[in-house]
Amino acid sequence: MHQLEERSSSQSRSSVKIGYIGGGSHGWAHTLINDLLQCDDLAGTVSLYDIDYEAAEQNARLANGLADRPDANGAWTFEARRNVDDALADADFVICSIQDPVEETFVHDIDVPQEYGIYQTVADTVGPGGTLRSMRVIPQYREIASTVREQCPDAWVINYTNPMTVCTRALYEEYPDINAIGLCHEVFGTQRLLADVAETHIDEAEDVTANEINMNVKGVNHFTWIDNAYWHGHDVFQYLDRELEERQPIPGFEPGELDDESYWTNHHQIAFDLYDRFGLLGAAGDRHLAEFVPWYLDIDEPAEIQRWGVRLTPSSARTGDSEGPAKMEQYLSGDEEFEFTESGEEVVDIMRALGGLDPIKTHVNYPNRGQTPDLTDGAVVETNAVITGSGVAPITAGELPREIRSMVMTTVNNQETLIEAGFAGDLDLAFQAFLNDPLVTIQRDEARELFAELVDLERDYLRNYDLEDADVLED
Repeated sequence: MHQLEERSSSQSRSSVKIGYIGGGSHGWAHTLINDLLQCDDLAGTVSLYDIDYEAAEQNARLANGLADRPDANGAWTFEARRNVDDALADADFVICSIQDPVEETFVHDIDVPQEYGIYQTVADTVGPGGTLRSMRVIPQYREIASTVREQCPDAWVINYTNPMTVCTRALYEEYPDINAIGLCHEVFGTQRLLADVAETHIDEAEDVTANEINMNVKGVNHFTWIDNAYWHGHDVFQYLDRELEERQPIPGFEPGELDDESYWTNHHQIAFDLYDRFGLLGAAGDRHLAEFVPWYLDIDEPAEIQRWGVRLTPSSARTGDSEGPAKMEQYLSGDEEFEFTESGEEVVDIMRALGGLDPIKTHVNYPNRGQTPDLTDGAVVETNAVITGSGVAPITAGELPREIRSMVMTTVNNQETLIEAGFAGDLDLAFQAFLNDPLVTIQRDEARELFAELVDLERDYLRNYDLEDADVLED
């Protein structure tokens, strides 16, 4: 978000080891490769671990080939590892970006609730899908934290996996002394929105970039809020009423009107509607914000959500990666050239800051240590922080308005319940969080049937839970 000072050009290149869990990715792994190979003041080794070893080995071959190009500034060696212990041994940084097989998990999380009249725009953080995904990742992140404790106890763990809050929280629950943060893109979108607001309403504002917007971040991941925003000393937040008026009517679309738009389209209608109702701006994409409250997704047909300028993401949009493997083959064969780009990601800047180079101020997911005093102490919250060679220093964000706090605390309480359930293997306790989710608006018996059906479909990924003695699974 903000670079605080320049590093002297006379400083030498720092050498580090990065252990990457999920290193067979055809998506985010390529972004990391892109960014590292354009960084000229860090160097070292990236150990790629993935349960699909061949995919990790392909990424290593691709990256090592790119490192030899004259336009690659970074001095990095990439290696695939079959064993997670080897990948993390003596690592300075650990990056996590993992996902269970979509066809066996995520598809059910989206499709089955719809049979009960429950619609989800994303299904990876809250709602029935977010609950099941949390249940699956908690045991996995316990293992990651345990491996970090054994192999690289002082490393900084940087998590990209959703549900962001639950994953990061599980790391701390398993290994309280861990150094871990979660990174998410959603707040950047709100910064870009506010940059546009500044350009529209401030006479001297031209070509405003997102990183020029300094705003106060509070809440939890994907249900994040801001209550002030500044551009070079100018109060941007004061123009939101005018912006809201110019965006009327809200909702401003008709069902079916967005059929030809991307599933990931976002018109900020829900963010501004929340601002209109509660006085703070929702600082995430509308697809995420809609899932934390019961009213936007109280629909009878999928197209109805389009009134709010968003679309449901069908399971078909989540299955497989038709382009990734083909593109990888083209890269490796030389039929297509990998182009270095400006990714907009901050992970390399964060590693540089933690390594004692340029400190930065940004937003992270981090345990609540008083920065949001009216939320649960120790719960993972989204917060501004200054990152330096001394670590992560969260910035006090202040309290939330009462009604917003009530909504956010429902999420916090459910996520804390899921952590407790995941560590105890208690399926009945997990069902309590499921039943308390704002999107689960059906009768209790139907909710139990839905939960039991999802558990049965995904039981191979829920083996850490007591499935035999769970009351919720009894007919």
